[in-house]
Amino acid sequence: MNGKGLIEKMPETFERGALGRLRLHVLPTKRFKTFAVSLFAGIPLSESGVTPTALTPFVLRRGTRSYPETIAFREKLDELYGAGFGFDLYKRGDYQVVQFRMDIINDRFVSHAGSLLQEALRFLGEVATEPALEDGRFRARYVEAEKTTVAKRLEAIINDKIRYAGERCVEEMCRDEPYRLPALGRKEDLAALDAGSLYASYRGWLEQASLDLYVAGDTSLEEVRQLAGEAFRLPAGDPAGYAPARTRPARSEAQTIVERLDVGQGKLNLGLRTGTLYGSEDYPALLLYNGLLGAFPHSKLFVNVREKASLAYYASSRLDGHKGLMTIQSGIEIANYGKALDIIREQLAAMERGEFGEEDLARTKAMLSNQLREIDDSAFERIGFDFHSVMAGKERTGEQMIQELEAVTPDQITAAARAVKLDTIYFLRDRKGEG
Repeated sequence: MNGKGLIEKMPETFERGALGRLRLHVLPTKRFKTFAVSLFAGIPLSESGVTPTALTPFVLRRGTRSYPETIAFREKLDELYGAGFGFDLYKRGDYQVVQFRMDIINDRFVSHAGSLLQEALRFLGEVATEPALEDGRFRARYVEAEKTTVAKRLEAIINDKIRYAGERCVEEMCRDEPYRLPALGRKEDLAALDAGSLYASYRGWLEQASLDLYVAGDTSLEEVRQLAGEAFRLPAGDPAGYAPARTRPARSEAQTIVERLDVGQGKLNLGLRTGTLYGSEDYPALLLYNGLLGAFPHSKLFVNVREKASLAYYASSRLDGHKGLMTIQSGIEIANYGKALDIIREQLAAMERGEFGEEDLARTKAMLSNQLREIDDSAFERIGFDFHSVMAGKERTGEQMIQELEAVTPDQITAAARAVKLDTIYFLRDRKGEG
């Protein structure tokens, strides 16, 4: 089947609306047997807010006004035919985003007296806006238990050396920017939080966050607006949007940070500034640049650093389109630091010279296009892709992105490569020779 035929399978589009502070995005479709529901709540990253915001969803998942005990909370999900519920925390641009997710079966496939979508939205509305309280604040035992949960997750990061090195590289590169703050918060901030202070922070979060409710399934914007109006008890106001991140130029000379821990394998990470955001017209060219450089098995980093030179256990690149950053990550023998850094720099220089073949470019376009087409097979993937557009302030469908990628020329990719500048070299190594 050709690409055009696959694209024609994606006729549905999101319908948009608003309900007070809540923006609504509804994808009416009969393709899925379930309703996929996501609530995104984004707030600017800040020193004082990052840890309370990270802790809040852990506490909210413990109970609501109607289901204050955690066991009753979970039993309610079982009653809803095993509805799925969860949340994610991440950074996008200069924002910390909490995403609540629910999936629940469509009423057509079960014998249920009422509307399961109504019950799902009512449940999610309570989770977000009517938590379990005692004496006008969060339940203290829930807060203390979830502080321990978050602390353990933060401690676990240092044991995952790949993730740790990635976060430390970004932290050093963005040392004087909010983006340096980890989405999961900081362990040292947890002790000062209690049921009262966290509840006060939560109320401020509800009043200030950008809120986007997504529903994909056999429904309509009108139905979702009515059901959401009954389900969410939000402070009055108008919808808040997202401001694009401020891009910064790279340092005139890249900084080198060496950190020593008890490790057997070195982690060499590079932080680069692209100057290009997701909503930019030249973003598709940057996406192809990243694909050619390090996103796929045929990319330069994988082929030249890992395969030909045998200098790395892994070598890849990753793009953050909402912040205008790119990172390169590799795992190397500690003694190979100099050689590995040199050959990575060679790949960056080769891209600046436009040294990539037509076959590799065609393969990269095909792989990115296939990834975009696969989004159509998952309601949550459709939701996640659309939310990129909402954050960027530029609506792009998967079809439009494929068309933009196909139109990119080699010269545009070379121009994107020349705009990418190395900012930070981060090396995590062992303690041998430490003074």
